[in-house]
Amino acid sequence: MNKKYFIAVGLLGTLLLGIIMGCNSGATTQPEPSNQGVAKQDIKITEAEKIALGKMIFFDTNLSEPSGQSCASCHTPEAGFANPNHTNPTSEGAVTGLFADRNAPTIAYSQYSPEFYFDGIEYIGGQFLDGRAATLEIQAGGPPLNPLEMHNASKESCISKMAKASYAEEFKRIYGQNIFADANKTYAAIGDAVVTYERTSQLSAFSSKFDAFQKGKATLTTQEKLGLDLFIDKAKCFICHPIANEDLTTVPALFTEFDYDNIGVPKNPNNKFYTLSTVYNPDGVDFVDTGLARNPRVIADGRVAQTRGMFKTPTLRNVDKTGPYMHNGVFTTLKQVVAFYNTRDSDPTKWGTPEVAENVNKDFIGDLHLTEAEEDALVAFLKTLSDGYTKP
Repeated sequence: MNKKYFIAVGLLGTLLLGIIMGCNSGATTQPEPSNQGVAKQDIKITEAEKIALGKMIFFDTNLSEPSGQSCASCHTPEAGFANPNHTNPTSEGAVTGLFADRNAPTIAYSQYSPEFYFDGIEYIGGQFLDGRAATLEIQAGGPPLNPLEMHNASKESCISKMAKASYAEEFKRIYGQNIFADANKTYAAIGDAVVTYERTSQLSAFSSKFDAFQKGKATLTTQEKLGLDLFIDKAKCFICHPIANEDLTTVPALFTEFDYDNIGVPKNPNNKFYTLSTVYNPDGVDFVDTGLARNPRVIADGRVAQTRGMFKTPTLRNVDKTGPYMHNGVFTTLKQVVAFYNTRDSDPTKWGTPEVAENVNKDFIGDLHLTEAEEDALVAFLKTLSDGYTKP
């Protein structure tokens, strides 16, 4: 695995020491999101108007077939823009009884993921857990046509519902009175509006207790402070979930490098995708999710073998709200996640064999020698990463 932080460990230590002491260190500077694919604004159309339109589309439950499911159904603000149903390992679609093969990831902070690319060593960025959508615009067009999600048979089917929406006139005002004449242009405009909303601070608030701590406006408890110390030292969490961004100067932290890894997650026997008919899952209970290796770009590049079992490293922001965890929802609590990282190799019978045995990362996880109290401290720190913190 390519982990660039070891190249500049001295600088990282200096930066993290400043964070631990509670200094600002430029914490109010936010990373610049990608704006690729965003349509050029008409001079008469304000950004706020397009954001408002995108938000209405994002929350519209009439755009699925049958109606009842919106983008927000699987990406709810109160759940850190992940699935609010913490019972099922994967999300149920608009059609009752149809479940996706993967746990819906948070889309909070997804605006900062770069367009999918190969850097000569590893794949970086993109959207979805396998990066198959290179950009947010492409990602936005996926769920409405996915039979296991919003279940529209075609772009035209989705667009016909849009044309009847209360905001249809606003959609035409912003994108042109003839926008509904061309299905491809209409569908692209829908995605553009949604992504404009997704690129706002409503999804990337940087308003956690940890952010307040970085600015010197909050104090971590003794347990939370121990968790932070472990995060950047004994547990080495920062290697895959850096507190500094790649240039080691830009903060707030994103807690991901948007790269891919196979951490040896076991199969989840409770994944309801296994029970679907062969129309949706020809492999039944024998289904194996190979992650990044399913990405068409990776297949075309001839790198399937090197990428089997790898999934995109998620941001840890709002992680306390986004369970269940891992691509198949196999873990239901943060405590389980931390325990897995801690004892995957030292107590393998507890966890079972990896879903994909190839390419498992054995460098930074699996036997961390953390005590029970240290596991609890890490969980306490992770809970400081949830947005919406208000000082008591």
